[in-house]
Amino acid sequence: MAGPPLSPLARTAYAVGQGARVGLFWSQYWLTARLTKPVEAPRPIAGRFPGPRRVRADLGELLMRDWRNIEAGLYRMPHDLAASPIRALADAGRYFADLRQVERRRHARDAREVRRDGPPQDGLPSYYLQNFHYQTDGYLSRRSAELYDHQVEVLFGGGADAMRRQALVPLHHFLEGRRSADTRLVDLACGTGRFLTFVKDNYPRLEITALDLSPAYLAKARELLSPWGRVDFVEAPAEATGLPEGSCDVVTCIYLFHELPRSVRGRVAREIARILRPGGKLIFLDSLQLGDEPDYDGLLEYFPVAFHEPYYADYIRQDLPAAFAAAGLTLERAERVYLSRLMVLAKP
Repeated sequence: MAGPPLSPLARTAYAVGQGARVGLFWSQYWLTARLTKPVEAPRPIAGRFPGPRRVRADLGELLMRDWRNIEAGLYRMPHDLAASPIRALADAGRYFADLRQVERRRHARDAREVRRDGPPQDGLPSYYLQNFHYQTDGYLSRRSAELYDHQVEVLFGGGADAMRRQALVPLHHFLEGRRSADTRLVDLACGTGRFLTFVKDNYPRLEITALDLSPAYLAKARELLSPWGRVDFVEAPAEATGLPEGSCDVVTCIYLFHELPRSVRGRVAREIARILRPGGKLIFLDSLQLGDEPDYDGLLEYFPVAFHEPYYADYIRQDLPAAFAAAGLTLERAERVYLSRLMVLAKP
């Protein structure tokens, strides 16, 4: 579903809106770096690090790519291009208020508060009961759900949503010639539902299942997706969805695999193959891996040191296409998107 023809002012509106967004989050990234102390790596890091100029240039390329996709009718202008400055300031206030606790955990290497004295943990897998990113409450509270999207945007300098939107391109191509109302999409580990707001803004009649393991994040997703219908919410792990075999046409998996142990990644891959119909597609977006862009390899090696990402060091070394092939999914294409890898895989 392409949007209406763009007015001559659309490019200016996009440039101004995205420029303000990047300025907001880049300045908070800069301030965060000055309010915190680096965590020393336990061993020397061999990979190269990109300088700030390179990172900003790659971010600029991402935003240009985002605009070209909009201009080509592959998806609509962001529905929240003109974000509320009051909301942005409130989110920044919550982010910096929590930063002191995050910094304490980083230097104490303490990521077990959730297991010790967090919210109820009944039925949750042990790999999930951690303070990922050293964030307060891990993924298990409303407070965490309110902070998460802002934290991620600060980390990526305002480029997180633009990276997510690149997954709309293969979705657009898959839906060409199909009735979106007759198509079902399952978003594994939907989190706050942020990515799905862009999906529904483009395809309001698409049937969607938003699946996540966190009740608090699903509650936030219900709130963000409330303007649209035809959305089901399922509280379940991605490796055991409980969904019927062959029940969906598209699975989207956005920034999930790097937070799973390797054995669980394999189970998730098999579960995706199980719930997809023959001919269905997996649209996968996650962190870069070693070798995807050698200038970033040092950054990838340091990331799990600076943040609590217990499975990341293994993730960046795994042969993902081989893991998906073992589950019965065939890689169709893969490409770098700023700091992420986008892959499209098919169930034959």
